[in-house]
Order: sequence, then structure tokens, then C-alpha cells
Amino acid sequence: MSLDTVLARVDADLPQALDRLMDLLRIPSISTDPAFKADCDRAADWLAADLQSLGFTASARPTPGHPMVVGHGGSGDKHLLFYGHYDVQPVDPLSLWDRDPFDPEIQDTPKGRVIRARGASDDKGQLMTFLEACRAWKAVHGTLPGRLTIFLEGEEESGSPSLVPFMKDNAAELRADIALICDTGLFDDETPAITTMLRGLLGEEITIHGPNKDLHSGMYGGAAINPIRVLTKILANLHDATGRITIPGFYDGVTELPEAIRAQWQSLAFDHAKFLGDVGLSVPAGEHDRTPLEMIWSRPTAEVNGIWGGYTGDGFKTVLPAQAHAKVSFRLVGDQDALALRDAFRAWVQDQLPPDCTVEFKGHGASPAGTMAIADPAFDAARKALTDEWGKPAAYVGSGGSIPIAGLFKTILGMDAMLIGFARDDDQIHSPNEKYDLDCFHKGIRSWVRILAKLA
Repeated sequence: MSLDTVLARVDADLPQALDRLMDLLRIPSISTDPAFKADCDRAADWLAADLQSLGFTASARPTPGHPMVVGHGGSGDKHLLFYGHYDVQPVDPLSLWDRDPFDPEIQDTPKGRVIRARGASDDKGQLMTFLEACRAWKAVHGTLPGRLTIFLEGEEESGSPSLVPFMKDNAAELRADIALICDTGLFDDETPAITTMLRGLLGEEITIHGPNKDLHSGMYGGAAINPIRVLTKILANLHDATGRITIPGFYDGVTELPEAIRAQWQSLAFDHAKFLGDVGLSVPAGEHDRTPLEMIWSRPTAEVNGIWGGYTGDGFKTVLPAQAHAKVSFRLVGDQDALALRDAFRAWVQDQLPPDCTVEFKGHGASPAGTMAIADPAFDAARKALTDEWGKPAAYVGSGGSIPIAGLFKTILGMDAMLIGFARDDDQIHSPNEKYDLDCFHKGIRSWVRILAKLA
């Protein structure tokens, strides 16, 4: 039986696949809110039962938080692990939704038919593309497409507190030849992509302490140090005139982009004018000698995400504040060491403090970047499979964001990950009226069938 037979089965079974997705979307598995703990348990049990119906040995595994769903099935020389997450973001503000977020519906829009619901794109619709591909394969061949492990998390949207301990405790069971992750998207509306670079993330909160209480600016202004002035001067020194970051040792571990990848990115004809224009901007503000795609996919950043101090209410209050605060994040690339960078940043801030000021730091997470080994033949095979399905050459792309699970697969399980997803930029994930294009769901299933045929 040919690949075409399995693809035809996907097409014929699409209405039933949508019914199954709708059932999963109706479960309000909001992981960050304890009020929905029972619903997270219900979603995990639903997925475990669905995997069992496909011939997997599967169960919902308890953790101190929400369950992990693990399933094993099939056979073959190559062992593939598939990762997704069944938890979803909160729906607030509910008033901005056009319908109940957990009452999914197929809607007609000017760009085509969409599945409208919380979790439709992030990540229930995406993870179900893989399960539906396995279902179609099993229906045609009577077996699963190779040796597979399914690993579904229930805390991705709430910081994954149980993930690392669970992976360490079950490393031998989870370890495979390569991981497949579906929590990404297309390059543009019609160009499939494999994400091969992920930036890491370091978060720091700074508090500058000055006088022991807020001061009257008429009595003390000029004579007393102002923590806001100190803080803003330090933050202004983060970048030089060319956009480079000035922290000593910051670029240690930053590697140059391979020429083959650089050429491929250039062939994507990324429209940076539109990219910035869509948000009311026009001039790239990063390192002057880098293209916009390099800036957001393969270069590190330092950004001030929040700053406050003194009086910020209505009206005016002439005060010299006792404290000033800021939140600063760093996107990391290559082999940058997040913990070493934290130490370097804190020392750099300390060195700039004037007399009578002290600084307090609070860390907000530190995760390394991920760079995938695309020399593995699996990457080229998957790329060809995506190209066959979408009719456009699939691209190796980077991601400006951070997906810690990919790095954890490398550091804990010693395996690379292939990130393949079918979301579109306008899916409004984490926002009201989230959607997933019906075409993406359908072609996503077909894409996984093609990929599994080549890999397994």
C-alpha cells in the first residue's frame, strides 16, 4: 500500500479528525489556574485514552503539578519521540472573545475556514496533527509508523515546573534518536519550515537603593542621589552607538551563521519594512552590521522590559524616590552560558554604582539557546517531505523566541530536536479569539504522514 493510500485516508477522515479535536478543545485545561486542575487531569486522561485506541501503551503520569502523558508503540530501527502540550493559556479578558473560548467552532473568514477556540493553535490543534497522522497510518497499514514515544506535557503555559524532574527521573524511557516538536509555525502563510535555531532566555530584575526614604525634591534635589537617574544611566549603557551590547564577555559563545544558512535566509526575501511597518516602525534598531532576520533569529539581545520608581499616579508629586526598578531580559544564541552571563551582568551593574547606592538582583529564569544538528539526514528527509506536501521549498529557519524543551532534550536526554509546526502568524495565540486554519490542520496531518514515511 502506497503513501497515497494513507494520504487519501487522511482526506476522507478529516470530519472525524475535527470532531476529535473539538472534543479536546472543549476541555478548559488552563494550567496556571488551580481552579482548572480537574480539567487538566481530564485532558490528560482523554489523550491517554486516545493513544491507547491507536495501539500505544499509554497513561497519564502524576507529577507534583499536572500529569505528563507518555505513550509507547510501534517498532523499527529508528526511535522517534514526539512532544506537545495539552495545557492552554488563560482566556482573560473574556469580554474580548466573540464566543465562549471553550465552545469551538469552524468559522468562515475572508482568508478561509478556521477553527476558533482557546488552544486551537497552541497547542492542541498542532499536537493532534501528529496523532491523526498516526491514526491514518494505522488504519491503512494496521501498524504504527515506526517506533514511537509520545510525550505530552500539561504545564508548558505555566513555566513547566515538573518537566525537568520528570525528564531526569524517566530519562532512559524517554530517550530516542530524535525528538519532534510541533509548537512552531510556518515561515509565511504558504512556506513550511523547520526551526533549527532557538534563542535562550535570561531574565533579571534590578532594584537600585538610594536614600532610606522618599525625599522632597525641593529640599534634597541636587544634593541627594536619585536612584532613577542611576538606573537609567546604567540601562542606557547597555548598548553602544552601533547597537552592540557592552557587557564584558557578552559575545562569548556567539557563533557566526553558516554561509549556507545565511544564503537560504536571504532567499526567503524577508520584507523587514513590512515587518516593522505593521507595528508602526521603520528603521531596524539592532546591530548595524546585521540583517533584520539575523537580528531576530541568530543574534543575542538585551532589552529593558519594564522600568518604574517614584510617583507614577495621576497628577504630580515632586519626589526623589528611595528605589528604582527595572526588568531586563537577554535572548541568547549559540553557546552563550546563561549563568555566566548573569554573573557578568550583575558585576557590570555593580561597577557603575555611585556612592550611597546599592543594588539588589532577582533572577527570572535562565535557559540556553538551542542549535540543531541539521547534518543529521533526518532533517533533509523531513524538509523534502514538507516540500512535497506544500509545493514550496521548506525552509530552515530560526526563532526569535525561546522553546526550552528543545534545549532540555539536548542537555538531559542527549538528543536533537526537529521543530515542525503549522501555525500562522495571525493565529492570535495567547490572545482572545485564537484560531487555527483548517487548511493548516489538514495539511499538517498530511505533512506528518509524509515525514513519518521518510523517517520510519
